[in-house]
Amino acid sequence: MPRSSVSAEPAESADIAGPVAVSRETSAPVPPLGGLLRRYAFLGEPVSCEPVAQGLLNHGFRLTTTRGVYFLKHHLDGDHAAIARQHGATQRLAALGVPVAPPLPTTEGDTVAVVEGRCYALHPWVDGSHRDGAQLTEAESLRLGALLGVVHTCLAQVMESAAGRDGEELSADPRDSFETIEELLLLARTSRPRDAFDGLAEHRLLERRTLLERHAHRRPPAGAEPTAGWVHGDFHPLNLLYRGAEPAAIVDWDRLAVQPRAEEAVRAAAIFFVRPDGELELTKTRAYARAYRRTTGAGEAELAAAVHRVWWERLNDFWILRWRYQLHDRRADPQFPAASALAVWWTEEYEAVLDAFAG
Repeated sequence: MPRSSVSAEPAESADIAGPVAVSRETSAPVPPLGGLLRRYAFLGEPVSCEPVAQGLLNHGFRLTTTRGVYFLKHHLDGDHAAIARQHGATQRLAALGVPVAPPLPTTEGDTVAVVEGRCYALHPWVDGSHRDGAQLTEAESLRLGALLGVVHTCLAQVMESAAGRDGEELSADPRDSFETIEELLLLARTSRPRDAFDGLAEHRLLERRTLLERHAHRRPPAGAEPTAGWVHGDFHPLNLLYRGAEPAAIVDWDRLAVQPRAEEAVRAAAIFFVRPDGELELTKTRAYARAYRRTTGAGEAELAAAVHRVWWERLNDFWILRWRYQLHDRRADPQFPAASALAVWWTEEYEAVLDAFAG
């Protein structure tokens, strides 16, 4: 669906909380176009089918036919019920005016096409571009916060009640983090050939160990999470397409789930507004958070709790290093310098960050 060929998912991605699954496929399998075109009688004849995204939960293709251009999505997990739930959500959100790109139905009226045991969905192609926080003005940052607020309030309208779902979410145990740090330190120190990344990884792991020793007593208690509700689950720049200054489509709803809503707002800001040196652009963050709170009615206490839990999450987060050293997957390496610096800076500037979101 995006014009660019970059994958959205490794950035939780740029959620920076880490993926829920890892695809070991190094290239997208060629879609069975014959079987697919029989399911979508309106498509005409195929002209080209080019890979545009290889993510953790799906592969994407720009499909050109004699009738137009489409985004073809191969859902790797194959969970038909979960995919159908995502599709239903985007269809209902579109009816409320939320900028999304719902799937097109097959000739039989289904939005999931199962061909050769694989699950596919066809979407209209959306021309647009990705914009991170550095490319947004303060006014556009405010509109971004309002947009996420609209997503959350509209999901509450169109999805079944979130009450009683997903229970308490336990925060990371620092004892587990200390063990992880020791494991990753050994791998970073013995990596061959050793490069600059290994040196930075060792430095950040030692730094993180010191910070956790100093702040272990600040672990969020069970039951302190903000109000739960349906969320996009992966709201970041690569999953939002713009036409000019206006959002054109929120894409990739694979992680649609019930989670603390304000935490998604904080995580998204920590991705959109992080600078290469790991600092957050607090002026834009403040505008974004103000609009989110106004749109959803979330109070200062709810945002403050979310800030604390996401800060703790970042302090105990090692997914990029796990990918590199344990899964031998380096796709997320470019995110490490800013993400690892953010945890340190956020700890030092905790009160300023808290004020930007909840002040």
